[in-house]
Amino acid sequence: MAKRKKSFTEQLMVPRGPVDLTSYDPHAKPGFKGGKKDGAAALLELEKPLADLQERLFAEGRSGGARALLLVVQGMDTSGEGGTLRHAVGLVDPQGVQITSFKAPTPAEKRHDFLWRIERQTPAAGMIGVFDRSHYEDVLIARVRRLVDRRELNRRYKAINEFERRLVDEGTTIVKCMLHISYEEQKERLLARLEDSTKLWKFHPGDIEERKLWPAYREAYEVALERCNTDHAPWTVVPADRKWYRNLAVASILRETLEVMHPTWPPPDYDVAEQRRLLTDEQPLL
Repeated sequence: MAKRKKSFTEQLMVPRGPVDLTSYDPHAKPGFKGGKKDGAAALLELEKPLADLQERLFAEGRSGGARALLLVVQGMDTSGEGGTLRHAVGLVDPQGVQITSFKAPTPAEKRHDFLWRIERQTPAAGMIGVFDRSHYEDVLIARVRRLVDRRELNRRYKAINEFERRLVDEGTTIVKCMLHISYEEQKERLLARLEDSTKLWKFHPGDIEERKLWPAYREAYEVALERCNTDHAPWTVVPADRKWYRNLAVASILRETLEVMHPTWPPPDYDVAEQRRLLTDEQPLL
């Protein structure tokens, strides 16, 4: 009997326990043997099944269903959150997608618990919600920049797990993707921005200073991946040095997740035959 091929989700799932990101190859392409051209073709092949599954989920939500899907995308600077959204999430109907990008909290948001602004953006029934950066910023930057003490950090890891557990219990399936790039690839992408006048706006002088904190950020990610890798909301690490593979992997994980959710077309709450008869017997306008 032929051995079953592992799904992208299975290939990229983070095992429980301590995490060492240096053991993950950011240039790898688990689950795919082809090259860039093959990857682009495979991504296009996902459009129809993904769109169909998303429309079913959307219809389900508009007909009284309570389920939703939340995609959490995190990564080092230049790992490609925006590109992932354009090429992977962009395969589905935008009316069924809710994208939220969490920047530094405003003074008003700082007056509340760190999860307050996150709770307000969770996806409604039938929607695919996307967090372009997320509640994990509050245990990543906060840890690296020492914005809070260790006790508060520990409280936040626990609060995140409880928050995600509650979302799942209420009907939201959570997909968490860490886009994993190398230190060298980040440098190349930053240099590319400086060579392209259309991308200069993306570059910030502070990016160079942030690179000096790479080991601290890697450690912060490793701790977050370990502390918040649960059965109800597991993490995947997506190699992101190859942009085309990153997009294919995230789109494939979305498809696999929706297939497991198995949204179905809601049954009509009216008599189909009767409505057909009314239309058939309709008199022409004078």
